[in-house]
Amino acid sequence: MRGHFTLTFALLTLAAAPTYAQTPAAPPSLPSITLPADLDRVLRGYERAWKNGDEDGLAALFTQDGFVPTGQGWVRGREAIRATYQSSGGGLQLRALAFAVQDTVGYIVGAYGYGDSAPVPDRGKFVLALRRARGGPWLIAADIDQSNRPQQ
Repeated sequence: MRGHFTLTFALLTLAAAPTYAQTPAAPPSLPSITLPADLDRVLRGYERAWKNGDEDGLAALFTQDGFVPTGQGWVRGREAIRATYQSSGGGLQLRALAFAVQDTVGYIVGAYGYGDSAPVPDRGKFVLALRRARGGPWLIAADIDQSNRPQQ
């Protein structure tokens, strides 16, 4: 009987003990894909303009009514985008994970990191919503990004 009491006591003690959730491991990085040249031009132009601190070049990659998120909400239009990117600069690396296009609309899903030597670790993710006039270049209608922050 004493063995039964000891086993019951041990099980009750374990059941009442607090449980601690383990922080889930970061998911593995998804592989990069190669974009068609007309879409890749958007990413490489973004990197180049960002690296050079060229807010005019960044704004030119967007549609006239394009959207960019800020800490206070959205800005809309090239002038507002130009002002938002005024102090941007440094090594930015963008890589594509997926894309789709249909007629005059499309998107690119990707990851970004900072640094001049490749490869750099992913520091965030993005979705670029794209539009173009028939036969024209792809332009960014909305840039949606989020940094990779550790879960708390």
